[in-house]
Amino acid sequence: MSLLKNFATVGGATMASRLLGFVRDTLLAAAVGTGPVADAFVVAFRLPNLFRRLFAEGAFNSAFIPLFGRAVEEEGDDAARRFAGEIGAGLLFCLLVLTALAQIFMPAVVWALAPGFVGDALKYDLTVLMSRIAFPYLVFMSMLAFIGGILNTYQRFAAAAFAPVMLNVVMSLVLGGVILSGIEDPYTLGVILTVGVTVAGVVQLSVVLWDLKRLGFRIPVYRPRYTKSAKRLLALGVPGVIAGGVTQINVAVGQVIASLQDGANALLYYADRLYQLPLGVIGIAIGVVLLPSLTRQLRAGHEDQYQRSLNNALEFSLVLTLPSAVALAVVPHEIVSVLFERGRFDALATEGTAAALAAFAFGLPAFVLNKVFSPGYFAREDTKTPMWFAGIGMAVNVALSLAFFPFLQHVGIALATTVAGWVNTGLLVIVLWRRGHFTPDLTVLRKLALILIASALMGVVIHFAAIGLAPWISGANLLIRAAGLAALVATGMIVFGVFAQLSGGSNLVAHFRALKRRNT
Repeated sequence: MSLLKNFATVGGATMASRLLGFVRDTLLAAAVGTGPVADAFVVAFRLPNLFRRLFAEGAFNSAFIPLFGRAVEEEGDDAARRFAGEIGAGLLFCLLVLTALAQIFMPAVVWALAPGFVGDALKYDLTVLMSRIAFPYLVFMSMLAFIGGILNTYQRFAAAAFAPVMLNVVMSLVLGGVILSGIEDPYTLGVILTVGVTVAGVVQLSVVLWDLKRLGFRIPVYRPRYTKSAKRLLALGVPGVIAGGVTQINVAVGQVIASLQDGANALLYYADRLYQLPLGVIGIAIGVVLLPSLTRQLRAGHEDQYQRSLNNALEFSLVLTLPSAVALAVVPHEIVSVLFERGRFDALATEGTAAALAAFAFGLPAFVLNKVFSPGYFAREDTKTPMWFAGIGMAVNVALSLAFFPFLQHVGIALATTVAGWVNTGLLVIVLWRRGHFTPDLTVLRKLALILIASALMGVVIHFAAIGLAPWISGANLLIRAAGLAALVATGMIVFGVFAQLSGGSNLVAHFRALKRRNT
């Protein structure tokens, strides 16, 4: 049950972060609207986050955690501290060099990322200034990923999981202050917002440093050197960077194709925001918790525990993902209507977003399973195989987007993403199984079949419940509409829970009691 407890910790933190992110976005819209400051902020904030996704969170953690876990298990804490010191020194040096180069060449970087801004001197200059202020956020977030990897290896997940919450807390306070003070000058607004981002980075890093101190793990300070450890980390990390680059290319190609249809990018964005909520809470939480656990079990020679952890992660993730996917596919219109339909977001936009959301929903289990099975490769220090599978997924996505778009428009792009997700996940599962690195537990497979049936039955119930609640959900009063949607969600949760419990698909009561015992 330790895996379930850790998953609940990370998932709960991710849920809090995503919900506060909605608050932050609402305040941002109120503070800067859709004018030049908003455009500049999106680019300035996206730039360090792009490098963070490419280098820190994905590639670095997939390479660092297995190597650090090996040092802990095979050589002890002293060797692990030396390894962490060597890698930390090299990482910080590279980040400082990258930041210095970005400060010097920021005008060219902004021109490459947002060429449309060049014709608007105010917007272009403001974006360059804001990007320079915000870019150091990359340093703090990358060091957070490094320290978070150490903490996760020692089964301490809470601090690293809750650190991202602080970004939304700090930015919400900054935006609230901006709104109350009535600041309108674009340069003043831009500087305040991006300074807030950098301050949030410092706060987040402080959270994990505090927990590292509580652990009693001291990282020695070395001068940067290209050591054997750094060389091995680089060899494992480069495929992760390429895989991350493939993902970003995938997103860019989808945006280019969607730009052929008016409003398509916006419709896909809103649908993406909704299906990313369960994906972030479930998939990311499982991935964060699973990799250090599998690594330590393999290094200790506990193959039976490794297989049990992988099967348990499969069960935990799909118990939550399958009903979520069915709900998003069955009642997407009701969800989108209540959450977004107001002001300039009209009924036509609701229809377009709901259609894309339903297409994304069918791929949600695949995206989550990707997070479950990728650690099976990373724990064995194999980052190349997932890289190749990501490349195949990209090719499928691009080909199907081009094929589907003339007939289905933006929904075709969402559907292509779903098919590509299943292709990528299918390759991960099949190759892991053929190598003998994943042995499906027949009991778990039987439970998953029952969970699928329970999810389907829930889908039937909420379909008819949505018809009965239609007068509430489609009414004019926002509070009544929200109450109607809440009633629909509660109905789905209760029905699924009862079906799953009675059929034996999942003993939810036992899981809840186990979590309660471990938290008391």
